[in-house]
Amino acid sequence: MHQPATSQRWIDLLTEEDVAFIKRLILTSGSLKDLAVAYSVSYPTVRLRLDRLIDKITALETRDGTDDYERLLRGLFAEGKLDESSFKLLRKTYLEQKPSP
Repeated sequence: MHQPATSQRWIDLLTEEDVAFIKRLILTSGSLKDLAVAYSVSYPTVRLRLDRLIDKITALETRDGTDDYERLLRGLFAEGKLDESSFKLLRKTYLEQKPSP
């Protein structure tokens, strides 16, 4: 099914780093242990990165009436790149300035 040009797919909202992580995960056949070796980090570090990416994708995939900007904010918050107070302030300001449908 074709999506309207104004609505991006969740994968289009991921960073290059996120896409590279997903690619490496696939190339290691989903083995977090092998992925940890590939990135030269510990298993818990890879697990945390994957959990944050899962939260981010879940937030970006949400289709509950939110638009691309709000989904992006939710994704950044899920990834830990925005703290809760910044997320709430940005979302509140955006919603106040957003034209009514």
